[in-house]
Amino acid sequence: MRPLLSSLFLAAVTWPIGLLAQSSPVPAPAPTAPAVQPTPTIPAAAAAPGKDVVHQLNSAFAKVFETVAPAVVIIEVTKKNDGSDTSLDDLFFQTPDDNNSNKSGRAPEPVQSEGSGFIVRQDGFIYTNLHVVEGAEKVAVKLQDGREFPGQVVGTDEKTDIAVIKVEAANLPVVQLADSDAVRVGQFAFAIGAPFKLDYTFTYGVISGKGRNKLMATGGYNIADYLQTDTSINPGNSGGPLCDIDGKVVGMNTLINGLNRGLGFAIPSNLVNDIGTQLISGNKIVRPWLGIRIETLGEDSSIRDLFKGVEKGVVVRTIEADAPAYKSELRPFDVITQIDGAPVTTDTQLQHEILKKKVGQNVELGVWRKGQTMKIAVTTGELPNEIDRTAAQPAPQTEPREEDLNRFGLQVQDLTKEVAIRLKLKVQHGVIVTDVADNSMAAAQDVRREDVITEVDGKPVTNVASFRQALTKGDPTRGILLYLDRKGSRTFAVLRVGGG
Repeated sequence: MRPLLSSLFLAAVTWPIGLLAQSSPVPAPAPTAPAVQPTPTIPAAAAAPGKDVVHQLNSAFAKVFETVAPAVVIIEVTKKNDGSDTSLDDLFFQTPDDNNSNKSGRAPEPVQSEGSGFIVRQDGFIYTNLHVVEGAEKVAVKLQDGREFPGQVVGTDEKTDIAVIKVEAANLPVVQLADSDAVRVGQFAFAIGAPFKLDYTFTYGVISGKGRNKLMATGGYNIADYLQTDTSINPGNSGGPLCDIDGKVVGMNTLINGLNRGLGFAIPSNLVNDIGTQLISGNKIVRPWLGIRIETLGEDSSIRDLFKGVEKGVVVRTIEADAPAYKSELRPFDVITQIDGAPVTTDTQLQHEILKKKVGQNVELGVWRKGQTMKIAVTTGELPNEIDRTAAQPAPQTEPREEDLNRFGLQVQDLTKEVAIRLKLKVQHGVIVTDVADNSMAAAQDVRREDVITEVDGKPVTNVASFRQALTKGDPTRGILLYLDRKGSRTFAVLRVGGG
């Protein structure tokens, strides 16, 4: 085909010329005009300053890496393989043969993973994430200059996912920590780490947001002020520094929301250093708590109109068993509007204010309760490592006087002394839920088997008859308020038509 196409092309070119030659003589060519030189859109002299700015920015970025990288470490962790652990790196770097690697019946090989960290003291103390070193049998630390040291985990804090590693060395390069409270949304941000085992990868972006919360809750506690960045952060960056344009650390990279989404999160440097300093000193991390589960008023729109008369505040959803608030006059469904005279409008703000207190300190809560305002004193306690969850035991199914409340999807029975003893319940009166129908009004409000209903719309419940009577008087279109005792914790549910 190629020769044919060539000949067709040539024929198309030569054929008109032949026709012209037969019709008339070819006139002499006209004098060629001088070529017009294009005029630059921006004169070179005017473009030079802009180019200089780019060069300066280029140098500034490179300077950040050169300043920070010597104090960034790559952490290689060896963990025991229980056969169930698959890292993100494994998912991305797995080869077809890897799928058959464990079929020989041999004991699984140790799991190896990589994370990042940064040196904060010349004598070898390093900050990183707890999840990087958790369960480690062996920790190896590599520096940019090629030196390697065995590492020892000297302290961890599960609530914030912060850990401290120690290597035996002296005169190590260290990072400078910035004041993370002064960070501004829109400023440049830089990350250094080992994503996908590519050591000392340097990426940049901006601070996209501050005060991001409820990203990860651990044992009733959550960090309330993550820094958000669009800087590329991937598995392996965990524990590494997020820096500003001056090469100072503003945060510790710790979370990503999906790969390549531009949603990365870092623990603010002020919190990292506060926890890290205590861990280095060997101190136990102690936090105050009230023992309540809360939400910002209005967050649950289905019950917002039950709080007419209060505009802003924090709703008490649950009071944990034997917690400080359990010993006070505070009740589920209360709205906390103040703490020690200062207004509170969000659950995050209330948590911040409580964390500023000391364990054993008295606090005064301003509370709205069904149109009335009051002051309630609570003495803070120490936040436990784990909030006790009593193992569920089967609820009785064959007790007498069981009442099937089809309208709400509940089955209940009288709470007898024998049942209370068998289920180790502290509450002495009410009705116990023995079943909750799927897709029912009660199920939509998370009413559970073994919950004890103690009040309906503020009226005490002593048996099935009083419970039925209270429900009959209630208005499910507006919402019927149930007070529940759940294995010692106090909470509430609102049965409402269309409220699920």
